Amino acid sequence: MIGMSVTNYQEFLTENPPAPASDKDATMVKEMGARMAVAVEKYLKDNGQSNLIEGFNWEFNLVNDPTVNAWCMPGGKVVIYSGIIAVTQNENALAVVMGHEIAHAIARHGNERMSQAAVAQVGTQAARLLLNENPTLAKSLFNEAVGVGTGIGMLAFGRNQESEADKIGLIFCAMAAYDPREAPKFWERMAAASGGNTPPEFLSTHPSNETRIADLNAYMPEAMKYYKPKS
Repeated sequence: MIGMSVTNYQEFLTENPPAPASDKDATMVKEMGARMAVAVEKYLKDNGQSNLIEGFNWEFNLVNDPTVNAWCMPGGKVVIYSGIIAVTQNENALAVVMGHEIAHAIARHGNERMSQAAVAQVGTQAARLLLNENPTLAKSLFNEAVGVGTGIGMLAFGRNQESEADKIGLIFCAMAAYDPREAPKFWERMAAASGGNTPPEFLSTHPSNETRIADLNAYMPEAMKYYKPKS
């Protein structure tokens, strides 16, 4: 998956050139990414889990695309779409989004989704062969698994994966000195931006905005243990 990330990330950036360094939002994304990477590495080291980022080579880019989306490929390849900046509205909320997407990669959720998709195509025995011999299909499954080209509210992750990424992401956000208390406010804005068009939770693969906000508030005391404002 990390090997595929290197190739697919560069292909994506070739087709979707990153915003220039002169762009203030691009600068914000890179500076935030650098802080987030340090926080992730410290958290994993403190918990004896540094192996989870073995082979990671962090990259953070902003692309000018109105889609409300962000993702992190295995290996630490992160893209923020300009469309989500209008919803985040501030650095703390953007850090919440970035922490959430990095958490998906750390927890190997993209790997799980790609494996499940391949097995669904041809069954367990032939899944690896299918991915090795059909690079076009492998790329398609990979991009779908990590959320490339998919709105952030409709990412192909299950409810448990989304909830896990929410909780881990809050800690990453807090350790990077961004206020995790912005998370519920961000999801309230996401709910408002959807105009009530999200499906009922029992028909959805991700938590409803109401459930997500309630869960984030419930977990906030734990996340706040890691939060120290920027000096």
